[in-house]
Amino acid sequence: MSSPRTGTGTVTVRRTTSDASTRARLQALALSTVRTLVRAPEITVGVVGVVVAAAFTWVPSVWYDEAATLTSAQRSWPALWAELQNVDAVHGLYYALMHVWLALVGYSPFTLRFPSALAIGIAAALVVALGRRLGGVRLGVVSGLVFLLLPRVAWAGTEGRPYATVTTFAALLTLVGLTAVRRTRVRHHATRWWVVYGVLAAVAVLFNVYLSLAVVAHGVVLAWTGVADRAARRRATVTDRSGTVPSAMVDRAVVVRWAVAASAAAVVVLPFIGLAAGQAKQVGWITGIGWATLRQVFATAWFGVVYPYAALGWLLMIVAVVLAVRAARRPSPAARDVLRMQAVRVAVPLTIVPTALLVAATAAGEHLYSPKYASISLPFVALLIGLAITALRPRRWIAGAVVAMLLVSVPTSTIVRLPHAKQSSHWANAAAIIERERNVTTDADEGVIYGSVWEHPTATAQVIADAYPEAFSGMRDLAVASTGAQRGQLWNVNGDIATTVPARLADIDTVWFVGAKSRNIRPEVSETLKDQGFHVVRYWHTDTVILWKYSR
Repeated sequence: MSSPRTGTGTVTVRRTTSDASTRARLQALALSTVRTLVRAPEITVGVVGVVVAAAFTWVPSVWYDEAATLTSAQRSWPALWAELQNVDAVHGLYYALMHVWLALVGYSPFTLRFPSALAIGIAAALVVALGRRLGGVRLGVVSGLVFLLLPRVAWAGTEGRPYATVTTFAALLTLVGLTAVRRTRVRHHATRWWVVYGVLAAVAVLFNVYLSLAVVAHGVVLAWTGVADRAARRRATVTDRSGTVPSAMVDRAVVVRWAVAASAAAVVVLPFIGLAAGQAKQVGWITGIGWATLRQVFATAWFGVVYPYAALGWLLMIVAVVLAVRAARRPSPAARDVLRMQAVRVAVPLTIVPTALLVAATAAGEHLYSPKYASISLPFVALLIGLAITALRPRRWIAGAVVAMLLVSVPTSTIVRLPHAKQSSHWANAAAIIERERNVTTDADEGVIYGSVWEHPTATAQVIADAYPEAFSGMRDLAVASTGAQRGQLWNVNGDIATTVPARLADIDTVWFVGAKSRNIRPEVSETLKDQGFHVVRYWHTDTVILWKYSR
């Protein structure tokens, strides 16, 4: 009998039906996602805008303006209300929203700035929607991308201040206004859209009073469009052009309804405007008209003092207007040319009117113009530049132009995210030094004297502790006489150093002085502490902040 044979065999492993179906489902999901992003470029550009604006916003040191946001947003509701009766009423709604936001997520430099990044993303999506409405998908996408590449947009998206949201309101209010005009022309739910416009206008002005300039600019848009409509009908009559004359874009019904909505909004916000006007002394730092104003209008307001970018941006805006006007004046302009000309009629007033009115008011003695207040026009600057780029032929050059603007914008986008990008603020460095040098076990009884803040005479360096509270945890303020919350103001006020400090030194063995080189009270502090038995342990200078440590 022979023994059984042994050896190796092969086993065929077949892919199961479930594996194939899973892969098919994943492929279908990916394809569906791509199709959604292509069909809804607003979402795509908006998401990209949020990610780009939020990137590395935790790096720059907090600075004075952001400290105003932080200080106000962390107060109780009664204390915030009392503050707004005296100061910063123009930012009251923003502070209220930030109060809720920080209560939900907690404070850090990133959470302070993230709402601005979110606002930039939403604004970019709205710019895409505006471009699509006025000139097609290509204009919308290009304009949205250009918006994200503007240096001033990069700045606004990294600031814990309301200027990014101002651009969002300006774009949204304009989009709602265009929808209301269109619904009036087709007589379909027009009234409800004008109600929405009026309510949104009131909310926008309550958020930032300068958004009232957008409503004024909308009136200019309607007036210009109405004049153009009459001129087109007159030319058609004179030339006896064959075919029907298009109906007017803006008729009496549109003008009347806009006027009613704008007037109703004005009545609602009039008390608020009166309160804000009574606090005009806050902008006393704004200078009068001079050569600096020309520089600010040309380069700072929209292009972040990047002169090559500013020159390119202004050139493209002018080219956009010239090309649109030439095309629209042809004997038989194409529908695309008519739409692009209407885009010019929308974008130019919203770009020029707010700045022109602020500069005119400043020239008249009411110092109101600052480049940051021109943020209202950023979506429409992008729209004009987008009009110029999308006029390029052949069309493949459009992508090249967008890439070129991307390359030009990289330095500015990088600079605004550097550690000392914001007014050369070194607050984070100062807080890090204190946190490193403190020994919580042996230095449990510590005091701090807050001196001045660089270039801001009304504040004390308490704002640094507000921005970086961990470093100052447990320290007693030895010089404060009254807090901003008690006085209904932004900042704390120190008492007389020679009398206030000694009375609070009973159980204090270590004292820190935090201040600035300007209006430096450190010599007086040193003399007072020396009389109480303290000596200097060490001192540090971190550019705009000086630190001294004293011990008994």
